[in-house]
Order: sequence, then C-alpha cells, then structure tokens
Amino acid sequence: MNKELARDLGILVARLGVGFVLLAYGWQKVADWGLAGTAEIMAGGGVPMPTVSAYAATAIELLAGTALVLGVAMPLAGLLGVVNMAGAFLFVHMGSGVYVDDDGWGFVLVIGVTCLMLAATGSGRFGLDPLVMSRFRDRDKAGAHST
Repeated sequence: MNKELARDLGILVARLGVGFVLLAYGWQKVADWGLAGTAEIMAGGGVPMPTVSAYAATAIELLAGTALVLGVAMPLAGLLGVVNMAGAFLFVHMGSGVYVDDDGWGFVLVIGVTCLMLAATGSGRFGLDPLVMSRFRDRDKAGAHST
C-alpha cells in the first residue's frame, strides 16, 4: 500500500470514528435527555450558562459530527470539535483524573486531539472537501479563460 493511500485511509477512519461519536452524543442530548434535560445536567455540573451551553454543545456535536463523517469543511468542523471538547474538559472532566469510568478527561482528550489533527490535515481524498475544491478550481479556470 502506498503512503498516500495509507494516510487517506487513516484520516477516513479517524473522521468516521470521531464523527459518529460526536453525532451519537449530540443525538443523545436531543433524543434521550432533551435540551432542557441536558441544560439541567450541565447546571448540576457547574457549567456556566447551562441552557446556552446545552444548545451550543448539541449543535456543535451534530454539525461537526456530520461534517467529519462527510469530510466537508474540515478545518471548521475540527476546530468546533476542539472548542466543544475544551469546554467539556474545563467545566466537567478536568478534576476527575484520566479514566472515563471516574468521569475523567481521557475520552474528551482523545476526541479533542483527533479533531485538532483533522482540522490540520483535512479530509483526505475520501471526503467531500476535495470534490468541492476541485469544482471551485475548475470554475475559476473556466472563468480565467473566458476573460
């Protein structure tokens, strides 16, 4: 397997894995807890502006998760995931150690770091970003030839 294919497959696996996890957690906030219930949970954990935080976290998880799965708008999607995980770390998990079973920050760190990596690397060739960008390049080239 050549190096570029291995890189693109690795990015695809990371995108799909983290994207589906973000989607699952966003969906849980909507379908299982409801946004009011999510806000209550956040208030109980000391999260500032719990209603705003509940809506923001849910929107980010659903939108960034979808974008990661599709491989579109990767820098923005990745950075939104980082911001969301930074909030989860600072307001919920920081004081609990690393282990997830103790409500620790290990899982949040892995998601945040992976989102940061994806923001930096892009979608790889198996995402929608390369298709979208090639359309813009083709359109720009066609426009340059007509002037």
